[in-house]
Amino acid sequence: MFDNDNKRRHLTLAAVLVLGLQGNAWADQYEDAAKKWIDSEFKPSTLTPQQQMDELKWFIKAAESFRGMKINVVSETITTHEYESKVLAKAFSEITGIALTHDLLQEGDVVEKLQTQMQSDKNIYDGWVNDSDLIGTHFRYGKVESITDMMANEGKAYTSPTLDLQDFIGISFTTAPDGKVYQLPDQQFANLYWFRADWFDRPELKAKFKEKYGYELGVPVNWSAYEDIAKFFTEDVKEIDGKRVYGHMDYGKKDPSLGWRFTDAWFSMAGGGDKGLPNGLPVDEWGIRVEDCHPVGSSVTRGGDTNGPAAVYATQKYVDWMRAYAPKEAQGMTFSEAGPVPAQGNIAQQIFWYTAFTADMTKPGLPVVNADGTPKWRMAPSPKGPYWEEGMKLGYQDTGSWTFFKSTPEKQRLAAWLYAQFVTSKTVSLKKTIVGLTPIRESDINSQAMTELAPKLGGLVEFYRSPARVQWTPTGTNVPDYPRLAQLWWSHIAEVASGEKTPQQALDGLARDQDRMLERLERSKAQATCAPKLNPEKDAQYWFDQPGAPKPKLENEKPKGETVSYSELLKSWEAARK
Repeated sequence: MFDNDNKRRHLTLAAVLVLGLQGNAWADQYEDAAKKWIDSEFKPSTLTPQQQMDELKWFIKAAESFRGMKINVVSETITTHEYESKVLAKAFSEITGIALTHDLLQEGDVVEKLQTQMQSDKNIYDGWVNDSDLIGTHFRYGKVESITDMMANEGKAYTSPTLDLQDFIGISFTTAPDGKVYQLPDQQFANLYWFRADWFDRPELKAKFKEKYGYELGVPVNWSAYEDIAKFFTEDVKEIDGKRVYGHMDYGKKDPSLGWRFTDAWFSMAGGGDKGLPNGLPVDEWGIRVEDCHPVGSSVTRGGDTNGPAAVYATQKYVDWMRAYAPKEAQGMTFSEAGPVPAQGNIAQQIFWYTAFTADMTKPGLPVVNADGTPKWRMAPSPKGPYWEEGMKLGYQDTGSWTFFKSTPEKQRLAAWLYAQFVTSKTVSLKKTIVGLTPIRESDINSQAMTELAPKLGGLVEFYRSPARVQWTPTGTNVPDYPRLAQLWWSHIAEVASGEKTPQQALDGLARDQDRMLERLERSKAQATCAPKLNPEKDAQYWFDQPGAPKPKLENEKPKGETVSYSELLKSWEAARK
């Protein structure tokens, strides 16, 4: 009896020792992986190597209960997400023991699958990177997990102590009217003004422009100057170094991307909508009016501005400039086809240019890159249309953000939440910013590494460090169902681009269809909070007589052109930062 008890004790002790050794081996395995990745890939970082290791040790510990699980997440295909999919997903799996697959799809496919999960409540992916443009959709339908609630409840033990939400430059974009954060920013890029600084600096071109227009050739402050410069390069300069040049670039093919060309703040750049940041209130840049968080109309007759004078002006300028000052092929191009054209070296400026193209614009050997690797071009704040007033947003920022559905099983959702925090953590975020040039953290933007990179990025770093940055924001919370409403835009804008309808006719149709969709959402009672409540129609003049948007038509939509030198612009940003 005694001998048997002794044997059992020895066996139990041996088992405990073996398990302990295995536990230590596992810990060593994951910590060794973390050290390998810190040494080989996760640099530069705003953290020291020891701080990085401490942060990754937290992930190793938090992942213990998820080891061996298979998790699937998805995002659209851009450089930043390719880096996550090919590099960071592998690192995460090695460091945590969670088998994670990060799929890449075209943006339209991501939205389509996201809608399917919303409508069916069947889990397709455990985590989604989708645009913060859907914030108004997510908080109204009640299908998405509030990150604020998750962090306070079931996700509390799985929320990194070093997450530092206030360091995220786009956190206001993912916060709903109820004050809760619904999405975690993963990447950001803005639409800005792009121009050939080397051409703008040529003395003979400067003298010729000043003689004709009476002011300096420089960064346009208003749309009048942009138009003058577009005309100047297309009709007066015509050729530079033996190559045909154009003063403008755009795209006009009937395609979903034609909708983004407008919903990404084109009307607010002209001055449509109301004052207010991150979006105009009560009328936003889509022309949708909200009252007490309820969308009440898009048409001018309901107090909206989708078909108001500022929107009509913006649409007319889009058509006029594309036909007169862009290469003829532009009218048959989509967003992705038109994007690379300025890098070919025959475009003088572009009013609507996304910083997501920065990496492709800085490749050695391009006609727009100097031999030393510095760009011949620069980016600057977008010029303002004649309806624009101080206090309005001035452009768009795309903020791809992590989103989690309530229909995803809790354990899978929490494991995906760990990955979302990992790919946005300070351990990896600066390197990810350098790879994709889509910054999300204040600490990364202000790092020494970005200061050193700045001369090769054409103004990207200066823009994101500037106080002007806050005027570039995504679609806001006024839009109650982004996927359905966004579909209406490209078909109506295509009618203008093709010449089938005038801007006023096309926008009247868009406003009408948008109101019908709002009415359908109101009747369906599908939205848990802040659902549409359509205003009754009134004579348009009633609304023009009220303060703010919709604004009546200006007598003069082309004031005198105004420009500023790029060096003065940078000085004003620097002064405002102090």
